[in-house]
Amino acid sequence: MESCTLEELLDTLGGPVLRVLTTPAGLTTPVSEVVLYDAGAPFPRSAPGALLLTLGTREGEVGPLARDAAAAGMAGLVVRAGEGQPDTVAAAKAHGLALLAVDEDAAWHHVHLLLASAIASRPGPAGGGAAFGDLFALANAVAAAVGGATVIEDTRQRILAYSTVPGQVVDEARRQGILGRQVPSSPENTEQYRVLFAAPGPVHLAALDGDELPRLAVAIRAGGETLGSMWVVDNGHVGPDAVDALTQGASTAALLLLRARASEELSRHLTSDVLRRLLDGTADPADAAHRLGLASGASVRVAAFALDGAASTPDGEQTALRLLDLVRLQCEARYGRHACVLVDGSVYALLPVAGERGGERHKRLAEDIVRRAGQALRVTVRAGLGNVVPGLAAVCGSREDADLVLRVLGPDEDVAAVAEVRARVTLLRLRELIGSERALTAGAWREVLAYDTAHGTDYARTLVCWLDAGCDMARAAKLLAVHPNTCRYRLRQAQQHLGIDLDDPDERLVLWLQLRTLGGLRGAERA
Repeated sequence: MESCTLEELLDTLGGPVLRVLTTPAGLTTPVSEVVLYDAGAPFPRSAPGALLLTLGTREGEVGPLARDAAAAGMAGLVVRAGEGQPDTVAAAKAHGLALLAVDEDAAWHHVHLLLASAIASRPGPAGGGAAFGDLFALANAVAAAVGGATVIEDTRQRILAYSTVPGQVVDEARRQGILGRQVPSSPENTEQYRVLFAAPGPVHLAALDGDELPRLAVAIRAGGETLGSMWVVDNGHVGPDAVDALTQGASTAALLLLRARASEELSRHLTSDVLRRLLDGTADPADAAHRLGLASGASVRVAAFALDGAASTPDGEQTALRLLDLVRLQCEARYGRHACVLVDGSVYALLPVAGERGGERHKRLAEDIVRRAGQALRVTVRAGLGNVVPGLAAVCGSREDADLVLRVLGPDEDVAAVAEVRARVTLLRLRELIGSERALTAGAWREVLAYDTAHGTDYARTLVCWLDAGCDMARAAKLLAVHPNTCRYRLRQAQQHLGIDLDDPDERLVLWLQLRTLGGLRGAERA
């Protein structure tokens, strides 16, 4: 297989996974493989084009390591984000090595897997085994036969493969699409896709503006099902047999996409089914741990992501599926093979817990996903993190926590862990439990509300503010925006007309709980 370049590797994995600190030889530096460095093992004498993962490297060791890597013909070093200090960058520059950084929380074996898979998926000679590697090879073959730069997309307009034939003309729209691995959305694009998918064969499509070039495109179909599309930049020099070559290319692409989809869908179906059963408490924990590649007693937590119910989402189901893809991509970038599932409109991810900083990592991950989802989907997404649980048998409890967090998030809150909103969650559950028991819904709170309705008084809110303020008259008056004497008078009147004993701590507690949970009152709006 031909080596890919640093630029192609960055295009494939994107910014969240890999960040460039320095590239003395440029982004066209070829990359052939990825090597894990273990300080206790002999250093490879020759590894031309390799990227070296510097796990376990201590401060002051990067200089000698860079020297040895350069002697072995390696392309560069990969460090954690926090290790990219000026001395490390200087050492890489001095030896002509690229220096790349990964997230400081990423597991090295997951980084190794992602890099190795990305390198293996680049275009190579016929006979490569990987389906996506074959798609890149096919894009190159079609580009050479047709005479124009070629991309292959799925039905969601995500770019799966693209040609790299030297000298072929491209425009900015193609560059941006490849960089983002997604075709930019616009009404004009939507209309072109409508025309393309309605056509029985290849179609010529005009340029959308003066800076773009026309396209020759064809839908990729199998058995009447549309699997994607193939697009060729038409710079006026496509070959006379371009339509036939594109038709044949689409037929081959259909076979490759079916093969890739079957393998991917089988794997995702199995892990999603396991997670779905874990969430509802019907999975065998030991079997689930084996299928998910986790230790049987591994601590985990559930993260739930949902579209904001107040947002206008006419294509809510499709948007939820795109959210599932985005959550899965971000989780796999950090944890490798990962279980995510869409259930009743919410996307659930099972997050492993490693070390005492696991909670911080999970919160940052959720915030990152929410931010990216807002940009990509153009709707508000919220996230709730359940409690960390000691084993897969308790996953359904963490899922319940995460669901409750989503229900209590305030209008200006997007992400929270259950520990951060525990009081609100407890009050929500109390309201549900109290409301289901006749004996618990009876009490003075009903009489207070009824009296206010009948006489135009404000005793209920006065009581809640006073109780919220810890029975401090001055603080209660401030919450009510009245004089303390007014507050004092209202409380006396409430006791006189309704027979409430505010000197009894039990009655105060029950009255406060019922007014807060069943009456839905509060002393002041949360900041």
